[in-house]
Amino acid sequence: MQPKEQVVRINQVWNSIPSQLAKENKKFIYGVVKQGARAKDYELAIQWLIDAGLVYKISRVKTLGLPLKIHEDISAFKLYLLDCGLMGAMSNTPPALLLLPSNDNTGKGDFTENFVCCQLESLRQIPIYYYSKENSQLELDFVIQVGMQVIPVEVKAEENLQSKSLKATIAKYPGMKGLRFSMSDYREQDGITNVPLYGARGYLETFI
Repeated sequence: MQPKEQVVRINQVWNSIPSQLAKENKKFIYGVVKQGARAKDYELAIQWLIDAGLVYKISRVKTLGLPLKIHEDISAFKLYLLDCGLMGAMSNTPPALLLLPSNDNTGKGDFTENFVCCQLESLRQIPIYYYSKENSQLELDFVIQVGMQVIPVEVKAEENLQSKSLKATIAKYPGMKGLRFSMSDYREQDGITNVPLYGARGYLETFI
């Protein structure tokens, strides 16, 4: 492949990321990059962006068992940007849309999930994945491994503490503790620890 062609593909992947994250299912879809696109056409472009430190690749796990690595599904993944400011600039999102109270939360969830991903990745020592089941609506934004613990993580852009997937997961795995980041205050309830978004990095540092 000619270098110019590879540059075009890198730009296509890069420019598609805000749209990828805006989907309800944030799994990376090659068809969003270009109609009819296939994995083999864009694997090098994605790897270039990862190696350049511009994106984070979070793979799916099919089972919440230790170690998470052996349950990784390398064919399913999400791509996040290294910086929420870049995401805002790329998507032409006015800061007021994210900062001011609104009944319309369009876009806030994408930025909030990207923010939490950046906090997780900045620690470098915690394996990070996401979890979903085929033919099911159950999905966990992130799953992390801390020592002998598998911790499901859910991200909320507002104070809404409804966490159906997180609660269902904890109910299925006795002894498992969940983690939720939201705009609500710190609290521990029904096996779930809620951490305010502004304290995400400080709380995660307790794991290392």
